[in-house]
Amino acid sequence: MRRYKRDQRVSGGLLQTAQSVTILRRAKEFGLLSLREMVLSQSQRLDHIAYRELGDPHAWWVIAALSDIGWGMQLPPGTILFIPNDFRVIQQLVG
Repeated sequence: MRRYKRDQRVSGGLLQTAQSVTILRRAKEFGLLSLREMVLSQSQRLDHIAYRELGDPHAWWVIAALSDIGWGMQLPPGTILFIPNDFRVIQQLVG
């Protein structure tokens, strides 16, 4: 049994995959998502922002994918992030 099948935090939720990241980036490219920009300030982390903005700290990768960030929980101040206005649309695309 794969660990993601038995992990309750992931099971039934959004799972980051290369395919999911590609879907989100293409949706952004074609203007299918309503996004807002946020400029990162000192010591902010993507998982904390995801919890505050999307209600799920495990969705940090959604912000990273939409912001063309490969990986990183802590990024330099001034980094521009793209936050989806309606997280349900994201869930429909990759859920």
